[in-house]
Amino acid sequence: MKVILINGSPHAHGCTYTGLSIIGEKLAEHGIDSEIIQVGTKPVSGCIACMGCAKAGRCVLPDDGVNAAAAKVRDADGLVLGSPVHYASASGSATAFFDRLFYSLGHSGASLRMKPGAAVVSCRRGGASATFDQLNKYFTINQMPVVSSCYWNQIHGYTPEDVYADEEGVYTLRLLADNMAYLLRCMEKAALPLPEQPPRVFTNFIR
Repeated sequence: MKVILINGSPHAHGCTYTGLSIIGEKLAEHGIDSEIIQVGTKPVSGCIACMGCAKAGRCVLPDDGVNAAAAKVRDADGLVLGSPVHYASASGSATAFFDRLFYSLGHSGASLRMKPGAAVVSCRRGGASATFDQLNKYFTINQMPVVSSCYWNQIHGYTPEDVYADEEGVYTLRLLADNMAYLLRCMEKAALPLPEQPPRVFTNFIR
């Protein structure tokens, strides 16, 4: 079993990475593999809603790591999104990356349905709850079970060392990993087919 963790911070080994690493280490204790994907500092284009992914089976915009991440997410058993707080929301690069990742997966026939997901937010001081809410919406619109902990999945600090000093935050992330592992094991043991889904209904609001 494997969980993909995506670091939406421009800092490859900053606070968000540290939080994701804490989760990865705890998952390993349960015998579950994990991999951290870095969004990085290269420019990431936002989704332009061209619907090219529906025809090509992948995002058709110039390669910036989204399609490589999508391939790994498609094959993974679980997903964790991580982002720092920028103006009480996810970073711009993370938002552009996640928008295209989920949109292209959803419109290329790759189902995320019932794949457990969780969000991790890192902040110096405030804005974590709004960012946490933003990230969780990627899961709920794709029928993904949201894995929870005993508090919002947030860590505080300005440096990676600060993160470890946030003992409640570290505890929250470790418990999150325990819950993710438990859910994945339950799903593996049950091995139930997905419930039948009726055709999707779309309506537009006019006037």
